[in-house]
Amino acid sequence: MESHVRFKAVDLPAADEFTLHILAAVAQKEATAISTRTRDALAAKKARGFQLGTPANLTQVSRDKALDSLQRNAQQSLANRQAAQLAGLLRANGMSLRAIAARLNESGYRTRRGKTFHPMGVQRLLPEAGRAFF
Repeated sequence: MESHVRFKAVDLPAADEFTLHILAAVAQKEATAISTRTRDALAAKKARGFQLGTPANLTQVSRDKALDSLQRNAQQSLANRQAAQLAGLLRANGMSLRAIAARLNESGYRTRRGKTFHPMGVQRLLPEAGRAFF
């Protein structure tokens, strides 16, 4: 609605802009109400003495396991492997991390999550960083 593009809802073909605006407002109000109810329920449970969250996830073993998983996913990413090869060649030619990030972005490379590269991400790609691919 904010882009002012005309469209027709398939499940509600007779809906005009006013109807869609009302439905959007009702949906927004319900989302706010759900959030408030959830927050209040968690606060009440905590007040009754329950511990929220999972303390087992806060151990060093769990943190190490999460880091291993992130690194494994990054290493298996074809986009990261290709970008790492190019970054390694560019770094060997003396380019800065910032310049390499710019070159990767200009060439259409993206991170595993589809984001643009930044100097720190390039540093993590390089084997010399000690933690290649992360």
